Amino acid sequence: MSAQAQSLTRLVDQLVRLPGIGPKTAQRLAFYLLKVPKEEATELARAIVDLKEKMRTCALCFNATEDEICGICRDPTRDPAVMCVVEEANDLLAIERTREFRGLYHVLGGTLSPLEGRGPDDIRGQALVDRLRGGRVTEVVLATNPNVEGEATALYLQRLLKPLGIPVTRIARGLPMGGDLEYADEVTLARALEGRRSVG
Repeated sequence: MSAQAQSLTRLVDQLVRLPGIGPKTAQRLAFYLLKVPKEEATELARAIVDLKEKMRTCALCFNATEDEICGICRDPTRDPAVMCVVEEANDLLAIERTREFRGLYHVLGGTLSPLEGRGPDDIRGQALVDRLRGGRVTEVVLATNPNVEGEATALYLQRLLKPLGIPVTRIARGLPMGGDLEYADEVTLARALEGRRSVG
């Protein structure tokens, strides 16, 4: 772009840094923002600034929140005996959308990944152990992603939690709704068979 469009170039450069946004999409978004009324663009900018200034992590579960303790941890209707361990706060939101889980959460803040230099000190595993020492939890559900890092993290947590004597379960993995068996890979099919349950 020309030197006269420095502000547009700067915005495109910033948008490209967002996950899933390539150069063409960034340029399209920048030109869209150029066309919208100034108030709308200002509201978007204000929302981003508010997000950075007001959001923090929950002092108990490390979920994203504006308060010291998040709404889930404060909810008296949640079951404190079951704790679901997730990688990031957006994973917690995905589970919440199902409306199937009514326990509490623990957000690790990432996964183990030796190739990227992330080890046990980079996730909140010890904070999880400290929380569980209170004695109220009777089941820990590991809900890390079914990829290499997620599996390595789940295995590490299983070993870390074993001395506590609390039953540890892993979310079932298998075929997506609407998927075809012929297109599923061997690992997914094997996991689906391992996670089978009685229907009668």
